[in-house]
Amino acid sequence: MGQRREPRKTVSLPVRIFGTDVHGRPFSENVSTLNVSRDGAALSGVQAEIKVGEIIGLTYGKNKGRFRVTWVGQPATPQIGRVGLLNVSPAKPLWDFPLPEPSLDEFRRHSMGAERRKHTRLKCVNSVELQPGGAAAPIWGKAVDLSMGGCFVEMPIPLPVGTKLKLGLWVKETKLWATAKVVNSRPGFGIGIEFTEMSPEDAERLKQFLQGMTRIPLK
Repeated sequence: MGQRREPRKTVSLPVRIFGTDVHGRPFSENVSTLNVSRDGAALSGVQAEIKVGEIIGLTYGKNKGRFRVTWVGQPATPQIGRVGLLNVSPAKPLWDFPLPEPSLDEFRRHSMGAERRKHTRLKCVNSVELQPGGAAAPIWGKAVDLSMGGCFVEMPIPLPVGTKLKLGLWVKETKLWATAKVVNSRPGFGIGIEFTEMSPEDAERLKQFLQGMTRIPLK
């Protein structure tokens, strides 16, 4: 069975964002949306340097909301100036027009179904460090869902399917390590990662963390 998701509506809307940049300086910019959903938005034309995980404000007309930055387009790529946001208060309406009803994510149903049948996936926002084999520098990102078997990491320009990597996952104040591989890749969204090996100690820490998020018994 697929995962329920919030469909995106492609629409260009004038919005204002404000907050603090990576240098600790306040910013306020008028930018445009690329697409929106009940849970978030993708923006273009952003000039400020904003770090992933930062909470910023967004104003649309008379409505205002708080959003977490989930991904940032990298310099010297087609994604420069683009930012992905997740609404931290989704129960508070922001957009003044109807949006599509939630539907089953067919992409994830087909590409990640086997893993989902084995492990319960939970929504989260956990920092990750990815070290692909042969890469000169690590890649930093955010896991937006997590299970004992893997995670989904948002990134606008994803790694190819089959990429083997070492993954560092922050769970509260602890950094867990696993060897892993990319099992699906979705441009503009991110990558599905399967854990291939994790120490018994780190696996137990991950299990306790996930168990604290749900009453569902974890496999």
